[in-house]
Amino acid sequence: MNPLICRFCASSLTQTFVDLGVSPVANAMIPADNPNVAELFYPLHVYICKKCLLVQIPNTVDRSAIFNDKYTYFSSYSKSWLKHANNYVEMATRRFLLDRSNLVIELASNDGYLLQYFVKKHIPVLGIEPSANVAAEAEKKGVPTRVEFFGLNTAEKLVKEGKRANLIIANNVLAHVPDVNDFVSGIRLLLKPDGAVTAEFPHLVNLIEKNQFDTIYHEHYSYYTFTTIEKIFKYHGIAIFDVEELPTHGGSLRIYGKHQKALSSVSSTVKNLRRREQKAGYQTLIPYNSYHEKVAATKLDFLAFLIKAKRAKKSIAGYGAAAKGNTFLNYCGIRSDFIDYVVDDSPHKQNHLLPGTRIPVYSSAKIRETKPDYVLIFPWNLKKEISNKLGFIRKWGGVCFVAIPKVEIIKS
Repeated sequence: MNPLICRFCASSLTQTFVDLGVSPVANAMIPADNPNVAELFYPLHVYICKKCLLVQIPNTVDRSAIFNDKYTYFSSYSKSWLKHANNYVEMATRRFLLDRSNLVIELASNDGYLLQYFVKKHIPVLGIEPSANVAAEAEKKGVPTRVEFFGLNTAEKLVKEGKRANLIIANNVLAHVPDVNDFVSGIRLLLKPDGAVTAEFPHLVNLIEKNQFDTIYHEHYSYYTFTTIEKIFKYHGIAIFDVEELPTHGGSLRIYGKHQKALSSVSSTVKNLRRREQKAGYQTLIPYNSYHEKVAATKLDFLAFLIKAKRAKKSIAGYGAAAKGNTFLNYCGIRSDFIDYVVDDSPHKQNHLLPGTRIPVYSSAKIRETKPDYVLIFPWNLKKEISNKLGFIRKWGGVCFVAIPKVEIIKS
């Protein structure tokens, strides 16, 4: 048996962070008209590297099996996420003095949800997106998009074509990269000498302290503290000169980087966050050692809630066929005997079955039709937006709830 190796520093992986059993690929929806199709289940076993403290899942699932023309995550179906993207574009345009003479490149650009706002400002853009069906939606928005995985090879091809970026954007993609060294090396090559890179990613500290274990799934290969990501970028010659803490995805970081040679100063927010993580022990193994116990307790509490509700003859539906929900349901062993169905606003997910659990997915009209007693919101990071949207269920006494970080009824 080959030893497991850290994807950053190549040390042996021997320490478990959390083991969520086996699960199918989280976004691999099953067509409703083919319910008997076989599924592959893969270990969802997360390790922590004792040397560099990178939390990671081994490469048990090839990324081409995840990010392909059947990929079902489209960023543009969340209004709050579109607002977040538009706000970013306004900020970046001002901060980096972007105009028609510049080039903005987004890595994992999805359906053009963000670059479309640069296009409206007549700022040249290029999206790089591995899923052809998603990239096609970006093209419809006027966002030129290359269908491929980004890495050093892609960067070399673009540089040969005379393309180097004034701004590189990497939002919620660092976790999706099985070879982080190749990815960051590509950024370094593609970035102009005076250019900037920004990257957003869920903060591992929040995953631990707010019990967000459902954000663990196979397309998320790595989970980062600020300390670890700064170490990785520095190794590849990119200095982090600023950082913001964002509310998105349950608490994310937005880092700002430039070539080490171009560094003139580092913001106090970088120094403060580095110091806070150190003080909380995240440069040691201590915060990681007992996480599995917290996760197991959450599962037991959720099952107890469902059993009590079903014994009281209550009906339960779910909202949002999100990847995090699929991780949670498969780990807890929940099927349609507990949750009748799930609704989702994306037509790409409707008329499908959730992977593993085979719970059917419908449009949100199903909720008005069946009037469930409880609606479980899987994208808990959008619980305010969704619970407001579902305010009409109170007419028949229905309530919304979340299960992360613990079971909680959302009060109006």
